[in-house]
Amino acid sequence: MTILTDTPTAPGPTATNSVRLPPRRTRLRGIPLSYLWCELRRPMRRSNLIFNLALPAVLYLALFRAGPSDANLPGGNFALWMMIGIAVYGSAAASTSAAASIAMEKASGWMRTMRLTPLSTAGYVLTKIAGAMTMSILPVGVAGLLGLLTGARGTAAAWACGLVGAWASSAIFSALGLAIGLALRAEVVIHVPGLVITALAFLGNLFIPLSGTMLTIGRFTPMYGAATIARWGLTGGSSFSADHDSLGWAAVNAACWLVGFALWAARRFTKSTGRV
Repeated sequence: MTILTDTPTAPGPTATNSVRLPPRRTRLRGIPLSYLWCELRRPMRRSNLIFNLALPAVLYLALFRAGPSDANLPGGNFALWMMIGIAVYGSAAASTSAAASIAMEKASGWMRTMRLTPLSTAGYVLTKIAGAMTMSILPVGVAGLLGLLTGARGTAAAWACGLVGAWASSAIFSALGLAIGLALRAEVVIHVPGLVITALAFLGNLFIPLSGTMLTIGRFTPMYGAATIARWGLTGGSSFSADHDSLGWAAVNAACWLVGFALWAARRFTKSTGRV
């Protein structure tokens, strides 16, 4: 006698009837890692690559011997001082060059698509900053190589602080480039970052040692804090004038500009996507 029951039996996996679970999406504090990886792998445009490598190299070769003959720095010589300044400049120029691609994304309607995704505003800003910072690695490396080949001398601490500090400072200008790209039209933004960064470099004491009123003004500009921190292992706060740089003020300067640019970028992203 066969006994029938109402208890359903779970179907076992077969070759023709298998259950596929959706892939697990890994996220890092609201940032999809796949999106972050895509941004980190984004190649630099060839025109930007040539410009961001050639211009800093030419500037360094033109200026590394232009310092005072009696320059005496605690951690090295004037060539290293100039090399670190050029590394900061190249890092900033490379990271802000992402503004053009961001403006093109906005013009193509990509921001309306971003509105439909769960990506947060903070996640978008942090991802774009991280992606732009990868573009600054190569210019910093080229500046360091030129320094080695042209007699830049200094302690290991001065070299490490200079190169790492120059790369880390790109976070400030990555946020600036992101804000510019979101704020301006694509046909305008292509000319803006280079002009802005070059002006900030002169005011930030990167190319020519400043003194007096110009140095006082420069201490409030975005490039000053970044350059002072990067050069701290070399100068220890000393300058070519009678003034003494403050590491605390440089850190406050860098932090304030980074937060300010990031908030500006976040506001522009919110407006571009129509999010409240």
